[in-house]
Order: sequence, then structure tokens, then C-alpha cells
Amino acid sequence: MVNKVYDDAAAALDGLLFDGMTICAGGFGLCGIPERLIDAIRDAGTKDLTIASNNAGVDGEGLGKLLRTRQVKKMISSYVGENKEFERQFLSGELEVEFCPQGTLAERCRAGGAGIPGFYTRTGVGTQVAEGKEVKVFDGEEYILERGIRADLSIIKGWKADESGNLIFRKTARNFNQPMATAGKVCVAEVEEVVPVGSLDPDHIHLPGIYVKRMIVGAPYEKKIEFRTTRPRVQAPLVQTA
Repeated sequence: MVNKVYDDAAAALDGLLFDGMTICAGGFGLCGIPERLIDAIRDAGTKDLTIASNNAGVDGEGLGKLLRTRQVKKMISSYVGENKEFERQFLSGELEVEFCPQGTLAERCRAGGAGIPGFYTRTGVGTQVAEGKEVKVFDGEEYILERGIRADLSIIKGWKADESGNLIFRKTARNFNQPMATAGKVCVAEVEEVVPVGSLDPDHIHLPGIYVKRMIVGAPYEKKIEFRTTRPRVQAPLVQTA
């Protein structure tokens, strides 16, 4: 069996990075993002990147680190409202952005991974999303053509994997990781634990090992929270009893 487990993120990405490449990155906000792999891309200095991701992290975290170092040329994203540096670069013309509805983005990556070059959807009809795209009518309704996304590299975050790459995501951290994983020519996963082959219930596997070419164990992780909302502690009144 081919050894898919590498010592660290830099080793797992060795020979895969080049300027101008396209990367599909899993995660939603700071949930389920491949932190160690993003750091390794930053440290490698790879530039002029096109990155397909639901968002670009937040300022200074996740893909926001690559924006801060000016390594990203274009983002294909859905929700970007929490990143001020993203906003600044976009409005100043430093960053090219292709906005894409969330469901459409997920399907574009899923389609690319399934070998489907394009599909028609009603999402975006009559809006700026439809500008420049082919329109067809099915059963009296207009649909726009969306292209599948294929990337040079997919970077994802998993919870538990076996040594052959069969992988399980943890709860909502599955988010965009699953479709992004299949859209890349090579998928590199960082996981919290690697177990022997046969340890995972086949019915519980979310991503078959055929898609995962390289892995690292990135644990331990610090749980980062995008917005922490608290309320003042209220002292309960003292109650006297007889």
C-alpha cells in the first residue's frame, strides 16, 4: 500500500505548488479549514493563485493569511463579508473576484470532480450572476449555464482517516470539504487522527481514499471563533431564609 501520510504540510505539498495555479480550498468561515496547509502555502511564497473557496477566511486567519501576503490573484467565492482586507483589495482593483451563489459553487466543484463540464441552473437568472452566460429555456423557465470547476490542487480538512485515505468529516466541518476534495487533480488532506485500515465503519466514510493522495496529521488545533458574543454576568440577588 502506498504511504499517503507525510511528516508535515510542507512535505505533503512538495512538488505540487507553482505560481498561477488554481486551488480548491475546503471550509466555511473558520470551520473545517485546512490551517496547516494554508500556512505551508504562505511559507512557500507561491503567488498569482486562483482560489475557489466559499469565503476567504477572516482578516489574518485561514485564507486571509494568503490575501495579506498578496499571494492571491483571483477568488471564486460566495460569502466574503467578514474580511476587510478582501474588501479593500477588491475595491482597489488589486484582487479579481468571481462571485458565485453558495449552492452553485458547491455544485460547480462537485460537477468538476464528476467529469461534468457544465450544468444549467435557475439560480442567478435575471441578476448580475447571469451576465455573459448562456441561457436556455426548459419547460418554459430560463436557466443559465455554469461551468464545472477543476483545480490543480485541493486542500481539505478532515477529522479521522485511515492509512489508505478513507476519510470522515466531523459534523458541520464537512461543509465544502467534500465537493472541493474531488475537484482537484491532487487532493491533500489534513486530519486530526489517522487509524489503521479497517478501523472505520465503511458506512460512515464520507470521502473514499481514491480521492486523497497525501495526508498530514495537523492536531492539536485551537478552536477559533469568528464572533464571540457575551453578556454581562448578572449577580443573583441574595435570598434570606428563616
